[in-house]
Amino acid sequence: MGSTGTSSLPPVYIVSAVRTPIGQFQGSLASQSAIQLGSHAIKSALERLPSLKPEDVEEVFYGNVLSANLGQNPARQCALNAGLPNSTICTTINKVCASSAKSIILAAQTIMTGTASCVVAGGTESMSNVPHYLPTLRRGSKYGHETLTDGLLRDGLTDAYSHDHMGLQAEECSRDHSIPRSAQDEYAIRSLKKAQHASSSGLFAKEIAPIEVPAAARGKPPALVDKDEKPQIPLNEEKLRGMKPAFITDGTGTVTAPNASPLSDGAAALVLVSEPFLQSHDLKPLARILGWGDAAQAPSKFTTAPSIAIPKALAHARVRKDDVDAFEINEAFAVVALANLKLLGLDEGK
Repeated sequence: MGSTGTSSLPPVYIVSAVRTPIGQFQGSLASQSAIQLGSHAIKSALERLPSLKPEDVEEVFYGNVLSANLGQNPARQCALNAGLPNSTICTTINKVCASSAKSIILAAQTIMTGTASCVVAGGTESMSNVPHYLPTLRRGSKYGHETLTDGLLRDGLTDAYSHDHMGLQAEECSRDHSIPRSAQDEYAIRSLKKAQHASSSGLFAKEIAPIEVPAAARGKPPALVDKDEKPQIPLNEEKLRGMKPAFITDGTGTVTAPNASPLSDGAAALVLVSEPFLQSHDLKPLARILGWGDAAQAPSKFTTAPSIAIPKALAHARVRKDDVDAFEINEAFAVVALANLKLLGLDEGK
C-alpha cells in the first residue's frame, strides 16, 4: 500500500482513517464492548467527510476475532449503531491477527471489481469483555466439578491445532532464527520508546477519535479517553530486562510479558472509495492502495508469514523494496519483527 507506484489495478483511495485510543486489558476502555468501540470508530471516520451521506456507504467489511456474546454479525451491529442505513451490506471477518488487514483487502477488491464505490473497512476488539464458557452446561453436568473455559485464551491466543499458547510458537521462532532474549528485550524497549515519543509529541492525535467512558466512581463526570494507555506508563528498562519468561520456565525461555504485545481494547475504521467517487464528492485522498499479499504456512510458523506476504505485496503493487520508506510488521512478539527483519534483510530504521 502506498501513495505512488505503477499498479495496473483500478485506483482505490483511502479518504479517512480513524481509530480509538488503545486501552489496556481491564483498563480505560473496559466499559466499552467491541460493538461500541467499532461503532465509534466508523462514525468518527465518516464524520471527517462532511460531503458523504450515510447512504453513500454501500458495504462494510469489519474484522473481529473474539465474537462470543456480541450477538449476530458484529460488523453489521457496528455499522448500524454508527448511523449507516439498513441497506448497508456488512460482513464480519475473522482471520485472527490479520482480520482488519483482510477487511481492507476485501474492500479494495470490491471497489476494483465495480461492486461498490464507497466501502468502510477496519476492525474492533475488546479483550477485556470476552466471556468464559461452560462447554458442558447445555447437555447437563452429571457429576463432579465443572471447569470454565477462558474465551480469550481459547479463541484468541491458543493454536487450534497443537493447542499450545501462541507464546510457545514465538519461542519456536526464537529457536528457529537464533534470536536471543537480549535482542527481544532491546527491540521491545526501542519500540515502546517510539510509542511514548509519538504519544507525547501528539503524532497520533489526528488519527485518534477520543471516546467518552463512564466515570470510575459514582457521582463523577464521564472521562474522555484520548491517548493510548500503555505508552503513558513509565518505562523501567531494568525491570523489563529482569522479567521472567512467560511460557518456558526451565531457564531457556526468551519471551516475556513486556517483550510481547499486551492484551488490549480498541477499534479502527477506514473509508475507501473509487476514483470517480473521489472526484464527484470532492474528497482528498490520504493514500492509494496499490496492492497486497496474503501468505500461509504451517500454523506454528505464523510468526514468519510476513516474510512471504511482503514480497508478494510488493510484486502485486509493482513496487521495489528499496523504494519503500516504512514497513509495519505486527509486533505480537518482539521476536516476530526481528525474525522478519532478518529474513527480508530490512533496515530496522524503516
